[in-house]
Amino acid sequence: MSKHLRVAIVGAGPAGIYAGNILHTKYPDVSIDLFDTLPAPYGLIRYGVAPDHPRIKGIVNSLHEMLDEGTIRFYGNVTFGTDITVADIREHYHAVIFATGAIKDAQLNIPGIDLRGSYGAADFVNWYDGHPDVPRSWPLNAQQVAVLGNGNVALDVARVLAKQADDMLTTDIPANVYEGLAASPATDVHVFGRRGPGQIKFTPIELRELGEQHEVDLVVYDEDFPEGWFNPEAEGVTNQQKVMARILESWRGRALTGAKRRLHLHFFSSPVEILGADGRVEGIRFERTELVDGTENVRGTGNFVEFPVQAVYRAIGYFGSELPEIPFNDKRGVISNVEGRVVDESGAVIPGLYATGWIKRGPIGLIGHTKSDATETIEHLISDLANLVDPEHPEPGSLIDELDARGVQYTTWNGWLTLNEHEIALGASDSSHVERERVKVVDRDEQVAISRRG
Repeated sequence: MSKHLRVAIVGAGPAGIYAGNILHTKYPDVSIDLFDTLPAPYGLIRYGVAPDHPRIKGIVNSLHEMLDEGTIRFYGNVTFGTDITVADIREHYHAVIFATGAIKDAQLNIPGIDLRGSYGAADFVNWYDGHPDVPRSWPLNAQQVAVLGNGNVALDVARVLAKQADDMLTTDIPANVYEGLAASPATDVHVFGRRGPGQIKFTPIELRELGEQHEVDLVVYDEDFPEGWFNPEAEGVTNQQKVMARILESWRGRALTGAKRRLHLHFFSSPVEILGADGRVEGIRFERTELVDGTENVRGTGNFVEFPVQAVYRAIGYFGSELPEIPFNDKRGVISNVEGRVVDESGAVIPGLYATGWIKRGPIGLIGHTKSDATETIEHLISDLANLVDPEHPEPGSLIDELDARGVQYTTWNGWLTLNEHEIALGASDSSHVERERVKVVDRDEQVAISRRG
């Protein structure tokens, strides 16, 4: 006879939801409670994907189906370390899976990084996605902007900064974000990467979209495309890389149309200093780089260039946040673990504690990696069943009763359905005369109040 299992999952983004779904599939005799510090589910899919990417947000449909089955109970507006603790987990569950992701910006330690006008991309993404815990306004007052990074987040940030605000009205963009972007004086957005055009980490769809924006000219520079910059016959070259190479080549020599804004792609540019006066960004200095023979690595050439900009956004990667009482690797920004099993400082496995997603492996990989990552963690959890300690209070409502007693204003799946319908109705009644999928409710207290009516 199988052992009935009680498992808590902390983090209701794709990593946490996939982990719960995989666990229930592989071990049906389980009850799963999914907790998140935000009132609504879906994590970075709701708060980390640019509003103008509805195709990517289509992932929400599959996540919705998993939660709507009722085999995973969702509780939002519950913060681990404050509202629930490790002791609570031990008392009510056999195990916990941490899937809290990576939401901070990786650091870039160069002079001038703390000047006003220097920002982390994650903070900007949170703002334009209507995250409830960031300010409602953003200082969009720069005409020339630098975006550092050659990944999809860099392209998202650059595209949002360059795009005409009215072209975002069909999305779920919050009203305050639309107003801020509509008033932006930006004329030129520059994207800089340390390596060459043959080493970009974009996806073809992200790259192609840059050249299809209304009233935005796309500019690339011949000096960034040395002879033989891309070899389609080289070992390991993928079809995606070939597609992106063709896209970049098609942009070389592209004539300017006189569009309202220009989006520039620069390569072989390593940032060395953000320049400023009176505490504000006024420019940025780069060292030109070159590829090391036979590798994708670069080295400095000793040649330096400067660009006048009034804002710098670093999109060089995300970094995980430490959780109370949970061992953390502060160099990698992940929970200390071996294949998803949490370990202490000596490397010994801590029974009942697991991790999955970016907080397990670091902020790399796409949704497919998240699924395989969760599978590895779940397989270890199931193989550890004999060693998991039975909780003192395994009753399904026991911890929820304690949250009620503590006055925690948690939200539920039914509450999310109510909030979801409310946001869709706001989109339908919007006065912009544009068909909108929804209008996000931004304020946390308002989200909670609407959800708790459900």
